[in-house]
Amino acid sequence: MDLATFLVQCLNSIQYGLLLFLLSSGLTLIFGIMGVINLAHGSFYMIGAYMAFALAPYLGQHFITMLLVGVVLAVVLGYLLEWAFFSFLYERDHLQQVLMTFGLILVFEELRAILVGNDVHGVQPPEWLAGSFSLLGMMSYPWYRVFATVVCLVVAAAMYWMVNRTRLGMMVRAGASNRDMVRGLGIDIKRLYRIVFAMGVALAALAGMIAAPMASVYPNMGSSVLIICFVVVVIGGIGSITGALVASLLVGFVDTFGKVFFQELSGMSVYLLMAIILVWRPEGLMGKRS
Repeated sequence: MDLATFLVQCLNSIQYGLLLFLLSSGLTLIFGIMGVINLAHGSFYMIGAYMAFALAPYLGQHFITMLLVGVVLAVVLGYLLEWAFFSFLYERDHLQQVLMTFGLILVFEELRAILVGNDVHGVQPPEWLAGSFSLLGMMSYPWYRVFATVVCLVVAAAMYWMVNRTRLGMMVRAGASNRDMVRGLGIDIKRLYRIVFAMGVALAALAGMIAAPMASVYPNMGSSVLIICFVVVVIGGIGSITGALVASLLVGFVDTFGKVFFQELSGMSVYLLMAIILVWRPEGLMGKRS
């Protein structure tokens, strides 16, 4: 492998890892704070991708505006879903949570089939992000992938600031550590749950919108990312944003370079990584020891 190819694979690993972080950070917050196993999280990724497809004819050349509109719509959707469905799951056992969220997957898939059909769609990047640049004069790398990486880094930095520097972040960290303590401090736990859930939906939808121009928009696209998201959450530690970031980047590198060097084992490389880490640290990389 020459230097240019190695750099391309490194950039791909970082970009993929950061995209996974957008997905898994919302999932780890929802499970760590709310205690809800949300199998429908991958559907929010799919919804984001289809929102990009639906908004592209109107805002395709104003891509940042399109992302902001999609995030606002996702926040509203998340807030309404928490109020209508998830608010009834907190005191239920995990089996009922799994059944409810699996039912939502089926509902979202049927709505998607009714509204846009079962065809595979593509989303073109805006003209100002089209094309690629030369890497060491040997290979080219798309400008859109650089843009996707920068957006993910900005979101990650904003989340770090929010979690560590704001009152909301203090409540989120407290809720992830001890939900009963948060209730005892007189914090409006229902409002906190709705904000956290809306944030999780928005992050997943944003990841879907960013990924849409790099991959096709197709039915059941949320199912594949859901599994890898749970792997990231388990590796990083449930409820830990920092753990989600570290685990996402680690999974991105293992998955990308596994497909390059060990093609026969590429499908299981991430799961081998999870098994090794769980043997070493059963609570995850950044999880709290019991």
